[in-house]
Amino acid sequence: MDVDGVLTDGSIMLDNHGNEIKRFHVRDGAGLRLWQHVGYATAIITGRRGMALRHRVNELGIDHVIQGSTNKAQDLEDLAEDLDLDLSEIAMIGDDLPDLGVMKCSGYPVAVADAAAEVRAVADYVTTAPGGRGAVRETIEHLLKARDEWKVALRMYG
Repeated sequence: MDVDGVLTDGSIMLDNHGNEIKRFHVRDGAGLRLWQHVGYATAIITGRRGMALRHRVNELGIDHVIQGSTNKAQDLEDLAEDLDLDLSEIAMIGDDLPDLGVMKCSGYPVAVADAAAEVRAVADYVTTAPGGRGAVRETIEHLLKARDEWKVALRMYG
């Protein structure tokens, strides 16, 4: 997945010292934990770099993080090869024009509700939630329910 506009609402906040602050939705994090609990890998491919993201991915245990990507599609192809996955097995969540190429090469492109029109046009699924407001969680629920694995995921909570 992308980060800005997907895991966040796309805002870039800087404090007086130039430190970047990101706002993440707790339900997206809970959804990512469910996804991992069922046994699926998660990955982030973003064109930006930042410590706020690094802290969040460490909290969530996301192992595959590519920051500063200049070619998201190539990075996804390389990651798929490293994980011994076919691109058709990969869902990609995006929101803006830099995500078009990587979405087109993924097996299941997903756009957040407030994505650019061009991104929504290439998506197989468009969330009802906007980026940074539960769109990742919605996507995970959608995928797990489609695979009849939602009940398995919920066992994480007893």
